[in-house]
Amino acid sequence: MTKYHIVLHHSIDLEKITQEAENNKRPGHVMWRLKQRLNASIHTPEGYQGSFVDKLLSKIAGSPEHWAMARALSSRLESDDIVFCNSESGGIQLATLCGLKRNRPKIAVFFHNIDRPRGRLALKLFNLANKIDLFLACSKHQVTFLRDYLNLPASRVQFVWEQTDLKFFAPEPAREPTKQKKSRPMIASVGLEQRDYRTLAQATANLDVDVKISGFSNDALVQKRSFPEKLPDNMSQRFYEWPELVQLYRDADIIVVSIFESNCGAGIQALMEAMACRRPVIVTHTQGIDEYVAETNAVMMVKPEDVEGLRQAIIYLLNNPQEADAFAERGYRLALSRHDTEQYVNYITKELKQFEQGAEPEMLCLR
Repeated sequence: MTKYHIVLHHSIDLEKITQEAENNKRPGHVMWRLKQRLNASIHTPEGYQGSFVDKLLSKIAGSPEHWAMARALSSRLESDDIVFCNSESGGIQLATLCGLKRNRPKIAVFFHNIDRPRGRLALKLFNLANKIDLFLACSKHQVTFLRDYLNLPASRVQFVWEQTDLKFFAPEPAREPTKQKKSRPMIASVGLEQRDYRTLAQATANLDVDVKISGFSNDALVQKRSFPEKLPDNMSQRFYEWPELVQLYRDADIIVVSIFESNCGAGIQALMEAMACRRPVIVTHTQGIDEYVAETNAVMMVKPEDVEGLRQAIIYLLNNPQEADAFAERGYRLALSRHDTEQYVNYITKELKQFEQGAEPEMLCLR
């Protein structure tokens, strides 16, 4: 009998998240939906103690705990098991060790940002082209890289639209107190990964707007790269709890997703959440999110680190509210059509069920 497993790259209390989501305190988690659909067992690296060898291997990929978890799981997973790993952290380790077994399980791994020196090394050193049955990614740049670098057919490396909870992130009116007290337009921006708030600060410093940023990290290097040394007087930064965050989207006149040039999917989550809340969006056009914004006419795009381009885009939308609303409506329709959590779960389930039905992907023996 086929058994399904989901390997998470870090510990997540899915039951608590689900309970809070049912009370509308936060978005639901897609891995809980997938677990329910597949009746899968959940595995996380929490509680595993890495050995000396695990610590050495972690210099190449993952953490000692990822390797320790993979070693424990590989000892009991067999050919009637099907495993979905939600990240290369955890997926690389499990595939490497399971690949040494003759009766290994079928493994699908979701890759987020593998096109880096350590990622390239791990892919070849651990012979992952012959140990992972299905490679998935939400960035077409990552998909193209994996296909070309490992010489894999399209059936083995597939693009999946990223998802968000459209029941939580949904359009509702701005808060009435905000409407009464707000004396000038409000620009909102969310997230930290590859964020370029320096450019946003320069673009808005002399505009009659308030800029509110939801993003905070104890990592000083992240903070230093993303933010100017001193925030302009009209810019504020803090951590927003989930209910505050969704209201921040709804209250904003414009959402700006300002990111550095990147070939991973940085900014996708904020982009989807903003569109799902039916807000006009300005986004930096990078390689990593090209397929999410190009030729959609759902967002305004600017070049990376283009201060003047961003300033003019903000001014244009503020001065043309009807057109801003049209962008918001097109973005909202786009979110509904391709970014719902259920569509993501349906796709992953369909692909994994093919393994159960005996469909074998074309395995390449790299020489």
